[in-house]
Amino acid sequence: MPPHFIDGQPHGHADRPRRVRQPGEPLRIGIGGPVGSGKTALVAALSRTLRDELSLAVLTNDIYTTEDADFLRRNAVLPDDRIAAVQTGGCPHTAIRDDITANLDAIDDLIATHSGPDRLDLILVESGGDNLTATFSSGLVDAQIFVIDVAGGDKVPRKGGPGVTFSDLLVINKTDLAPMVGADLDVMRRDAGAVRNDRPFVLISLTEDPTAAAVLAWVRDQLAATPVRP
Repeated sequence: MPPHFIDGQPHGHADRPRRVRQPGEPLRIGIGGPVGSGKTALVAALSRTLRDELSLAVLTNDIYTTEDADFLRRNAVLPDDRIAAVQTGGCPHTAIRDDITANLDAIDDLIATHSGPDRLDLILVESGGDNLTATFSSGLVDAQIFVIDVAGGDKVPRKGGPGVTFSDLLVINKTDLAPMVGADLDVMRRDAGAVRNDRPFVLISLTEDPTAAAVLAWVRDQLAATPVRP
């Protein structure tokens, strides 16, 4: 399979460029995926657990609204000052891949607001709903999760695309709906393994496991592998 190029570099290889974090900077994890795949619900699930373990903030992206940030605030997953929103005004992937300035400015504001003893350990950056080509710039996040759901059918993993194939973690969400939409989870597992090679993927249902335990374990691994505090 030919490489997909992001930031002028082949994307999807072990040596793809990574952001150089400075001592004490929070880990940044991007969460992308199509509209309705469950990105915001996953962010909420992770936030509810991790807020008791570390200093956490969330940055959402929407085209013309602050809908996702408002959802998180209404559900009180974090204090309001730990939830920020970017209105991209255009295609969602533009603000996370092509011109990341608005997101970088929002991240700087979050870090400045939460300094000192309570400085941030982790920022979750949620993309606006996009298609299978959506990826985050390596200048914006340290690792990226891509979320799809079974409602699109069991053919989605084998369609590939940068998000499905090259994200650091692929999440196949809403597995409880599989019988209702005729999706074969074994086919999705097989095809995800084939297109991702040795990159990890998980199948989850937030209805059956509101903590998203498999994703939570992966996030904790990322934090342990790249400690925030010097």
